[in-house]
Amino acid sequence: MRIGISVCSNYRVRDPREGARFMVQRAAAARAAGLDSLFVGDHHVTPGPYFQNVPILGRMLAEWGEGPAGALFLLPLWNPVLLAEQIGTLAAIMPGRFIMQCGLGGDEAQSAGLGVDFNWRVGMFEESLRIMRALWRGETVDAERYWAVRDARISPVPAEPVEVWIGAQATAAINRTARLGDGWLASPSLTFGQARDALNIYRQACAEHGGGHRTAAIRRDVCVAGTSQAARAAVAPEVGKGYRGFDENALTIGSVEEVVECFGQLADLGYSDVIVRNISQDQAIALETIARLGEVRKQLA
Repeated sequence: MRIGISVCSNYRVRDPREGARFMVQRAAAARAAGLDSLFVGDHHVTPGPYFQNVPILGRMLAEWGEGPAGALFLLPLWNPVLLAEQIGTLAAIMPGRFIMQCGLGGDEAQSAGLGVDFNWRVGMFEESLRIMRALWRGETVDAERYWAVRDARISPVPAEPVEVWIGAQATAAINRTARLGDGWLASPSLTFGQARDALNIYRQACAEHGGGHRTAAIRRDVCVAGTSQAARAAVAPEVGKGYRGFDENALTIGSVEEVVECFGQLADLGYSDVIVRNISQDQAIALETIARLGEVRKQLA
């Protein structure tokens, strides 16, 4: 079981430099804890500070080291040639492999803010992925359906193939993931039983689309402390407000031993990676959680 981290990109701060500093500190803490991978998310036209993934990841890579890293991209919201170039440059900065997490994006207002037709997002997703993969292979690309692309090529191309993990929850989306992706990223909102059932759907879909070993990762929102009581007290304000609308059973809150048990159960189901996100916005609590996740990782190794 590998443990990675998706560092929170939105912070309720008066000075945006403070939020950016928090992200850099968390990347350094993840490296010190020996975590296996580093990611940031993707969101746009936000009312509060949200640090955009390409520039902030470039800065965080200076703290990260040689492990795999990447970012989530909501593909219909990006010009695929521009995004292929951005990822080509990020992949050149880092010594490890680049993992592109990607999804459709389910926020109609976000699509409208970027001038994208929300109803086209499935077709745009597939076409974007086709164009980028061709560009990363060094090919010259033409396209007409969603983007008017003529004689497009990029440089630098990634030195090794970009790994594509697709976030999906509905059965149709999981089937599309098995057809198009190198890996699947399960939703953080899934309870244990839902995570088991969704993984079975993914395995069956992979078998139908050629089988083979593929990454099965799951997101988990977490808080780890010295005791279960301390962890629950640390995130009581967030959980009490109905954190992100999640079933509380989908959250991982507790001591190192409790989190080892929880992640171990996910490994027994067949998940290869857990990608964590801090529940608490408090920097001290977040950094303690990241440090203790290093202990969790050692016990699961």
